[in-house]
Amino acid sequence: MKLKDYPRFTIIMRGYTFQQADAILKAMKSLENDFAVEMTLNTPDVLSQIKQLTEKYGKTIHIGAGTVRTMKDVKEAVQAGAEFLLGPHIFTKEMLNYAKQHGVLAVPAAMTPSEINEMFDLGADIVKIFPASVVSPRFFKDVQAPLGKLPLMGVGGISVENAQAFFENGASYLGLGSGMFNKSDLESLDSDKLAESMQKLLSKVEGVGV
Repeated sequence: MKLKDYPRFTIIMRGYTFQQADAILKAMKSLENDFAVEMTLNTPDVLSQIKQLTEKYGKTIHIGAGTVRTMKDVKEAVQAGAEFLLGPHIFTKEMLNYAKQHGVLAVPAAMTPSEINEMFDLGADIVKIFPASVVSPRFFKDVQAPLGKLPLMGVGGISVENAQAFFENGASYLGLGSGMFNKSDLESLDSDKLAESMQKLLSKVEGVGV
């Protein structure tokens, strides 16, 4: 996968059933250029779910793995068909190299200018600022003043309400987890309502930070 093809939004699917994940991907019809999905590796039966979802939707939707923490995680996720890997902390050089060798985007997390700089130096494609709500939207603007424009992703506490502020302050990408959908829509597998939630987010940030 190439960085230029990576959508602005990543939906984080943590602990969802296969049916719930399937309903979310169904809801993404015509929104594939705006959203990617990551299934976290601490979700039950995750590798087989990534494999099945990739077989079903992989031609149109970018599907990756989240909560990637070790070299073992990297290898298993890549073998299952993940197109990108998100972590909750920095990646080792070995992890970044393996992702690059297999054409998979690597998105380690960082929280300081030094960690951000180190990850890009070692070959990260995007650096995830986590938890983003702790450092605030302004952090993205302030850190890029000395470091220059960077592909940074805000994750952790991102919502429909604050997404615009993060883009206005220089975030290039955002990841949304439990705040993305109404719980009842997920429980009832209502793809139409799930799609409405995605459209609502897109309309909130229309024309911002592009």
